[in-house]
Amino acid sequence: MQHYIEQQLKRLDWNIAPQQLYQPIGYALESGGKRIRPQLVLMGCELFGGTRDAALPAALAIEVFHNFTLLHDDIMDNADMRRGRPTVHRKWNDNTAILSGDAMMIKAYELLEQLSEKQLAQILPLFTKTALQVCEGQQFDVNLELCEEATMDEYFEMIRLKTAVLLAAALKMGALVAGANESDAQLLYDFGIDIGIAFQLRDDYLDTFGNADTFGKRIGGDIVCGKKTFLLITALNNADAAQRQMLKQTMADKQLNEAEKIAIVTKFYQQFGADKACENAIGERYQQALNHLERITGHKNDKKPLAELAAKLMGRNL
Repeated sequence: MQHYIEQQLKRLDWNIAPQQLYQPIGYALESGGKRIRPQLVLMGCELFGGTRDAALPAALAIEVFHNFTLLHDDIMDNADMRRGRPTVHRKWNDNTAILSGDAMMIKAYELLEQLSEKQLAQILPLFTKTALQVCEGQQFDVNLELCEEATMDEYFEMIRLKTAVLLAAALKMGALVAGANESDAQLLYDFGIDIGIAFQLRDDYLDTFGNADTFGKRIGGDIVCGKKTFLLITALNNADAAQRQMLKQTMADKQLNEAEKIAIVTKFYQQFGADKACENAIGERYQQALNHLERITGHKNDKKPLAELAAKLMGRNL
């Protein structure tokens, strides 16, 4: 399925004028990635008897939109690399990345226009709402970086909007293309929300307790950056006043060696049970997702590809 998506993405022609606008788009899209979101569109469609070709416009639209968000995220994060290559704003400049990103957003809507009138009437409001929610999630993420402390409710709302809603919308868009009823389409959406939240929780966990070789990123990056993660919020909530102050001072200490800071904070997380709490939260969200999937009308074998993908995202074996 990923190969099919790659083939279809290559058919999009970015070798057009003005090249200063479109060449960076082609560069961003050819850099790879797991193509999880377009796969979810196709899988959502196939679950209800639809075809890949029927869902392709929606799948391409959501992948182009997702990569548009990455262009702008990289500017906001001042990131140098993306998927092993220089980010668009580093290879070109900030203005190019902004404008090319804007064009990608518009192109996503243009791709949706290939759907039938009936399909578009159902999918366009969902896509537009989701696009706005992703922007809200990004702003909440920025807000959390600037605030001294964050609540767990604020954290979960941020990752729901920034990560989960796009996965959920991808699944529901595919279901709607295939003509699924609203009840089943919503259950599939809810499945996507819980898998998306579990996926982000797992990413938080692996950033501190994972293996650098398999994780694909350096371990402890969130600690060095001072990100408000499930682990940090849990540790702060479980510590007493003196311990909480010590943890906050360690996180804020810019003179402390990075490796030393990571080691100290990691011990704090373990001392206050943040690692176990995160593992439990991942398991709970994963199980909730499977419960939503089980309630969808259809044969169990039809749902197996989605169950397998969910397990893969969680690093599990069925």
